[in-house]
Amino acid sequence: MNSPVETSTYDSETYERIARAISFMRQNHLNQPDLATISQHVHLSEYHFQRLFTRWAGISPKRFLQYLTVEYAKSKIAETANLLDLTVDTGLSSPGRLHDLFVKLEAMSPGEFKAGGRGLQIGYGIHPTPFGECLIAITSRGICNLHFLDTTRKDAADILRLEWFNADIIQDQQVTKEICDRVFTPVATNSKPLILSVKGTNFQIQVWRALLRVPFAGITTYQGLAEAMGRPTAARSVGNALGRNPVGYLIPCHRVIRESGELGGFRWGLDRKTVLLGWEASQNQAIGQELT
Repeated sequence: MNSPVETSTYDSETYERIARAISFMRQNHLNQPDLATISQHVHLSEYHFQRLFTRWAGISPKRFLQYLTVEYAKSKIAETANLLDLTVDTGLSSPGRLHDLFVKLEAMSPGEFKAGGRGLQIGYGIHPTPFGECLIAITSRGICNLHFLDTTRKDAADILRLEWFNADIIQDQQVTKEICDRVFTPVATNSKPLILSVKGTNFQIQVWRALLRVPFAGITTYQGLAEAMGRPTAARSVGNALGRNPVGYLIPCHRVIRESGELGGFRWGLDRKTVLLGWEASQNQAIGQELT
């Protein structure tokens, strides 16, 4: 039986409609579809779609469309590469403004890795976000999973048992809601780090730590991330590690694309990757305007 989902300003119907619109915009961006065409595709009037989209993204669909182009992606790749060259791997993401969350990653020991969660209690909950429903799971040491769910999701506990087959898995909606609120409705003054407690191979952990250096709204490539790690020949292995990322969004594998500007793969679907990248770009622009 699926866990209940609390009411929120976000809802799965809104996300699905937004995702369909953005997918249509991305697939047809060369034709520059107008508001009427996009609205018709998601079965809304122009007025209601414009209002819904602007409330979600903070900008109009027309302005959002610019963030879906290959040209924009390539410009962000170059910009992000310069930033990565200047950073050192401290284990914390760069703080400073809204959405730049402190994230600290702690790796489980090889013994804990092999034990499959034996002796571990995991609390989980399902929550609405701007990017669809997500499953959040935590231990006493930190967040161990964040999975985005689709409309045909499996039972949440079953998802966790595939990875934590020996753990004591219980529903703890209240605690995970507090985490969800911190992640998806952050407060600029909150400097307390979000701790991730994850299991993975040494190489996977290295990749996930490197991802924490990619800034909010930044974009890098598989090759660029491999080079930032000092492993320039490991781009393919980097891609495999991204596919095993257990904590979506906070370990921002959605910010890694192909050098061509095409999206590449994503564990939680290419439409969601497009939504995430476009939303971050729109929020980054809005913040920049507020600071000028």
